[in-house]
Amino acid sequence: MRFGVKLLRVGNVHSRFRFDAPIASFLAVVLACLPVASAAPAPEKSVWNYDGGIMLLTDGSIPDGPCFRISGRLTAPKFFDNLKRVDTKEGALFRRGGETVDMFPDQLVLAFVVYDHPCSIKLEHTASHGYLTRPLMKSLNMFLYWKRGVDLRPVTQVEPKFFAVDPVTTHAVGRAEDLPEKFVWSYEFAIPGTGVPLTDSLVLILREPNGRIAARVAARM
Repeated sequence: MRFGVKLLRVGNVHSRFRFDAPIASFLAVVLACLPVASAAPAPEKSVWNYDGGIMLLTDGSIPDGPCFRISGRLTAPKFFDNLKRVDTKEGALFRRGGETVDMFPDQLVLAFVVYDHPCSIKLEHTASHGYLTRPLMKSLNMFLYWKRGVDLRPVTQVEPKFFAVDPVTTHAVGRAEDLPEKFVWSYEFAIPGTGVPLTDSLVLILREPNGRIAARVAARM
């Protein structure tokens, strides 16, 4: 499927007091004189809460053309509710309450939008590189992979669920007919997750017709 009105061609199918100086100096001396306790094993620590799923966010670009942003989420009904990652000496563990979770559910939902975004936020780089157009978006190909370490495995049996192209309302001084035509592209896919461990990440790559990567982003836990 191609990235545009005809949806996508998928691979091969493919979330900070202050002390006066004398007091601070005194405290520093006192603390320096205290005995140093031996290092204790670091306790388990929750580092991320996955309520709502896994976010995706990245910027992409076309050479001598527009820049854009991809923003989305990988979800599954109730699966990510109260799900947390806990780092231990043995590695990352994923827990929901007292339950340890190892695998993704049988089916996930990948939903994302693509829209125009400035190529640079620096004031000295304000020249326009154009905007995403229907023909340009249609020319892009999307590839999905499950990534483990450096290995990429193409995701198969991806099912398109939703697609829309919506105009963006532009508020600017000038005649409406002189304003650029801009859109937001919305996509949703059903992704099989049977047998995929939570330590794997889902990688989305957009390629131009010549194979160049226009954008790459990973849904990583």
